[in-house]
Amino acid sequence: MKTKIILISFVIVLGLAAGVVFFRPHTFHGTVIQSPEPSYNFTLTGANGDVSLSDYRGKMVLMYFGYTFCPDICPGTLANAAQALRNMGDKADEVQLIMVSLDPERDTPEKLAEYTGHFYPSFIGITGTKEQIDEIAALYGIYYKINEGSEATGYLIDHTATMMVLDREGYLKLVFPYGVTSEEIADDLKYMLRQ
Repeated sequence: MKTKIILISFVIVLGLAAGVVFFRPHTFHGTVIQSPEPSYNFTLTGANGDVSLSDYRGKMVLMYFGYTFCPDICPGTLANAAQALRNMGDKADEVQLIMVSLDPERDTPEKLAEYTGHFYPSFIGITGTKEQIDEIAALYGIYYKINEGSEATGYLIDHTATMMVLDREGYLKLVFPYGVTSEEIADDLKYMLRQ
């Protein structure tokens, strides 16, 4: 009888522990955004022609603003995003990363394709005129400023280093800060894809 009570108590405690683990709210690693309207749609140029943000409705979109000559922040961010997708297995097919170039003078569509493809095969890079980039950056709250660099590097660009997550309907839902890990990105994306 005593063994039966202990066993029942153990099952109840185990059930409560499982409930806490499986039914607790998800703790996001990025900043949650409750956008009331779909994100601003735009069209820029990729290696295979025009690319519109709305082309990827039905997928979760990671949107990042950067440039191929960036010495550290951009490659680190794209490497983390790529590892996150590798960590997600088949679920990675439901996510599309788009890098918008802040350096239309040097970043041709072909250069962007080569650069983004180095990190992950499905990543795409897009560019346009400076006027287009300025408008899109402003609408998405992206700051950037061209600074003089060395003779070897040429000019450098200071820029906002966040990565935005748009849901399947195009609503901005999450903003990852610079330095978020691949495990944290994968954790949030897997949770959002289940919703």
